[in-house]
Amino acid sequence: MHARFVVAFLAAALFSMGTAAQVQLDRIKLPPGFSIELFARVDNARQMALGRSDANGGIVFVGSMRAGKVHAVRFDAAYKASAVTTVASGLQLPVGVAYRDRDGALYVSAVNRILRYDIIEQRLDQPPAPVVVTDRLPTETHHGWKFIAFGPDGKLYVPVGAPCNICEPDPQRYANILRMNPDGSNVETFARGVRNTVGFDWQPHSGELWFTDNGRDMLGDGLPPDELNHAPRAGMHFGYPYCHGGDLPDPEFGAKRGCADFTAPAQKLGPHVASLGMRFYTGAMFPPAYRNQVFIAEHGSWNRSKKIGYQVSLVRLQGGKAVSYEPFATGWLQGESAWGRPVDVLVLPDGSLLVSDDSAGAIYRISYRG
Repeated sequence: MHARFVVAFLAAALFSMGTAAQVQLDRIKLPPGFSIELFARVDNARQMALGRSDANGGIVFVGSMRAGKVHAVRFDAAYKASAVTTVASGLQLPVGVAYRDRDGALYVSAVNRILRYDIIEQRLDQPPAPVVVTDRLPTETHHGWKFIAFGPDGKLYVPVGAPCNICEPDPQRYANILRMNPDGSNVETFARGVRNTVGFDWQPHSGELWFTDNGRDMLGDGLPPDELNHAPRAGMHFGYPYCHGGDLPDPEFGAKRGCADFTAPAQKLGPHVASLGMRFYTGAMFPPAYRNQVFIAEHGSWNRSKKIGYQVSLVRLQGGKAVSYEPFATGWLQGESAWGRPVDVLVLPDGSLLVSDDSAGAIYRISYRG
C-alpha cells in the first residue's frame, strides 16, 4: 500500500538552470515512512555520479543530453544542495558521467568519445580542458548516448547501442557492453545482444554486473518487455536482435537463431517503460527489506496507446535471483499526461536516494524517517 505525501521543496529559482517544468511533488506516492523533496534544479538531468564526500558535504556530477553540458551539484552536511556549476559544455549528448576516486577524475561520454576531466573537484570554477580517452566509438546518435561506470575490476564499462530500432548490426561494433582500461586501452566486449542499456550496476558482495535493456518498438502495446539482465561473467549474449524477453522470437530475425541460444532476462519489466538508470541500494537509511535490492528509473513509454512507466520501480532479489517487480515511487504520470520523467537513481552517503528527471529539469531526494 502506497501513501501520498505532501512535501515542501526548495524554491525553483534557487537552482534554476534555464526554463524548467513545474515540479509537482505533492503528487508523488511512496511507501509509508518515505518522503521526497527537491534536491536541485539541473537542466535535462540524466546520469549522476557521486564525487568525494565527507562530513561537510560533497558533489554530485550530472550529465545531460539536449543541453550538451555536465554540471556539478555541491551539497552540504545536511544534504542540501548549495550550488550548481557547469563544468563542461558544447558536448554531443554528454549523458554519461563516471567519477574515478583514485585520481579525482571525471569521465564523460559524448557519443563516439570518452573524455576525462582531471582533478575536477579542485577546479569546478575553472574546469580543465578535457583529455580524450578514446574517440573510436561509433558516431551514430541513434542509441548513441551512453551511461558509463567503473566496475569493481577498475575497468570503465561503456555500452554501444544498436543504431536502429531493429536491425542486425555488426556485432563487433554495436549492441554490446564494452570495457576498457581507464586510459582507453585494452578495449574488449563484455556482453553482446544488448539493444540499448542506459543503466547498470554491480551487485554488492558478488561484484556481478546487472543492467537494464530497452526492448524494441513496433510490436504492439504489450510486447516486448524491457529487461533487467544479470551478467556474472564476460561473453554472454542477451538475444538482440533475434530474441526479446528470453522467449519472443523477433518476427524479422528470429528464424536465424532460437531463443534457447541466449541468456534470458533476470526479470521482465513493463513493455516500453524505458527502463534507464538502475542501482543496488547500498545505504542504511532505508529499512532492511530494501538493502541490496534494485531501484530502476523508468523514463516512460512512447510506443504505446496508453502510457506506462514514469516511475521508480523496485526489483527484489533473493539469493541472486529476482523474485518480484513493483512500483516504489509513482505520480509523475497523471492519466495520459506526464509532468516529469525519471532517468537515473543514485544512493548518497547518508542512504537517501537521488532521482534525476530530464523533463522537469530536476533532481529529487527520497529519504526515510519511519
